[in-house]
Amino acid sequence: MSEPAEKACEVSRRQLLKAATVLAPVGWAPLELTPGYAAGSDVIRVGVIGCGGRGTAAAINAMRADRGVRIVALADIVRDRMLEARSKMQVEHPQQVAVPDDHLFTGFDGYRHVIELVDVVIIANAAKFHPLQLMAAIEAGKHVFVEKPHAIDPAGIKVVRRACALARQKHLSVVSGLQSRYHPGYREAIARIHEGAIGEIVAIQETWLRAPYVLRPRRPGMSELEHQVANQYHFHWLSGDDVPQTLIHNLDRSRWVLGEQNPLRCWGMGGRSSLRGEIYGNVFDHHAVVYEFASGVRVYAYCRTIDNCYNENSSLILGTKGRCDLLQLRITGEKQWRYLGPLDKNPAYDLEHVALFEAIRKGQPLNNGDYMADSTLMAVMGQLACYTGKELRWEDVAKSDFYYPPRPEEVREGLEPPVRPGPDGIYPVPFTPGVSEIAL
Repeated sequence: MSEPAEKACEVSRRQLLKAATVLAPVGWAPLELTPGYAAGSDVIRVGVIGCGGRGTAAAINAMRADRGVRIVALADIVRDRMLEARSKMQVEHPQQVAVPDDHLFTGFDGYRHVIELVDVVIIANAAKFHPLQLMAAIEAGKHVFVEKPHAIDPAGIKVVRRACALARQKHLSVVSGLQSRYHPGYREAIARIHEGAIGEIVAIQETWLRAPYVLRPRRPGMSELEHQVANQYHFHWLSGDDVPQTLIHNLDRSRWVLGEQNPLRCWGMGGRSSLRGEIYGNVFDHHAVVYEFASGVRVYAYCRTIDNCYNENSSLILGTKGRCDLLQLRITGEKQWRYLGPLDKNPAYDLEHVALFEAIRKGQPLNNGDYMADSTLMAVMGQLACYTGKELRWEDVAKSDFYYPPRPEEVREGLEPPVRPGPDGIYPVPFTPGVSEIAL
């Protein structure tokens, strides 16, 4: 989960399965625990790569979704964070956590040890490594839950596509952390839009304005590389910056609303206006991107991470006969509608795991690869447009091999990170719109 202070909702298993039955993806039936998985055992061994807030929450979601899940291995650059995560998991589900100390792995190759020990891998560390680790897990024959963004550059997206194609060949499940797709209310609202509830779509406004997210001070004894990885949301070469990190949820919803269309082109603007200090790394603090589609629809997307400002998280779909406020689950205009379920909780964080483990137990692989790759590329495209100030076309970005150096597989202990603080202790921003060039 890349939202500040959000937690997976506390809903009962009965409520989860009811929601899963009513608004389930194709081929998804309510979960029934059936003996026989994993050499005659009911147990599904799960490992977590990345033990920050999202990785810990995803492990808890997994345990809540399937009583047979056992968390058996963890990996993170920071050992204390693994110990903290293990303790939180044990408090929530003491019977489902079985992680001895020798199954706690640090270092940049820790993910390989986790993959060796498990049936299912949860990937929730710095997004730069998601394509590499997704591919490694699939090659090893493991099912995967991978958080968003699924890559931070066009080269990474190509790896994601190959990994998801390989998963199909090997009959493995790949489930995306773009959890909106599993929200019963969003599903119903978008189904109504597709049936014409607001007429023809004219434009979509996507907004996420908030304060800076997950600020981690430098710990004594950490190398520069370890500090940046531990504070990864604030370094572009690790996180991809805020359009892929935050707006990706909004952009994924836009693509979903538009029938999985991809934009023809986009342009954007952004920069660093307010954030000062080492802890903020080198990312921009505001972005605006305009995407244009073949139908003529435009998506206007905004994100900002500055304290003491107006905040909003919304997906507003404007049509010729009405308007849908998707996150508030209501339609106004000629056909009024409001979702009758709770508005203050989001069951999708659990439901995406219900879907994953049901697929595994039924032997009916679930693969979110198509939309997770395209929605991530849409976000990456917007970020590059903001960095350069240029108009970018989908076809050019999709074909590009551009990546933020170093390559994920080159990152190891002792590496000199690609950005260092200046004499004043402040990290310089990576790109200047109108000046910086990116070869696509």
